[in-house]
Amino acid sequence: MSAAETKPAPKKDAVLIIDDEKSLLDVFSAALSPRFDVMTALSAREAEFILHKKSFKVVIADHLMPGGNGMSFLVRAREEFPHMQRILVTGYMKPEMLMRSVNEPALFRYLLKPVELDELLQVVADAAKAHDMSVAAT
Repeated sequence: MSAAETKPAPKKDAVLIIDDEKSLLDVFSAALSPRFDVMTALSAREAEFILHKKSFKVVIADHLMPGGNGMSFLVRAREEFPHMQRILVTGYMKPEMLMRSVNEPALFRYLLKPVELDELLQVVADAAKAHDMSVAAT
């Protein structure tokens, strides 16, 4: 048996993606899956259920979804999971939303649509590192 066969593969960092557009979930999931353990949700309600079943280093949420917006979901998630890093994806960043994301330290980053997949990969990798640094600091 070779050393590669006996050594377990390194555990992938867990990422949750929330978006009501299944096609976007599929694209983001396909881009992130080689490097991350990805789960998806079609609504904030479904995501809240998943968050209580598994721990995630990073959560990515679309802003405008039926039944609740991504920013509000991420603010609530921060209260319960303070180390989990939060990324908001939006088609349009209104000035008041930008101010809220700066004034409330709820977001690791926000990404404007259309999101470049290389940028998404880098931001998620950086967010996973920030999670680890946050946990280590406590």
